[in-house]
Amino acid sequence: MHIKTNDTIVVLSGRDKGKQGKVMSADPKAGKVLVEGVNVAKRHKKPRKQGEPGGIITKETPIYANKVMRVCPKCDKPTRPAHSIKADGTKVRVCKKCSAEI
Repeated sequence: MHIKTNDTIVVLSGRDKGKQGKVMSADPKAGKVLVEGVNVAKRHKKPRKQGEPGGIITKETPIYANKVMRVCPKCDKPTRPAHSIKADGTKVRVCKKCSAEI
C-alpha cells in the first residue's frame, strides 16, 4: 500500500473530494486508511451509567486507500511515491514530481 501512518493525503473522489488530512492509521489487509477530518460519521450515544454523558458523537470512519493520494511536503502537490535506493543501500520514498525524499 502506498499510504502510511502520519502521511498527509488529499481525497480524490467521493463526498470529501479535495479535503486534506493526516493519516491516523492504515490497514493494508483491508486496503483502508483512517484520516482525521475526512469521512466523518455521527453516532447517537445513550448514557449507560449514571453520570455518563450521552449525545451525538462524531468520529472518523475508514476510507479506501485507492481514493486518496499522498501530498509531497516540498512541492505541495498530490503524488504517488516512487522508490529509490540510496548509496548506503536503504530504500526511500521519493516524490515523482520534484524528486524530493518523502
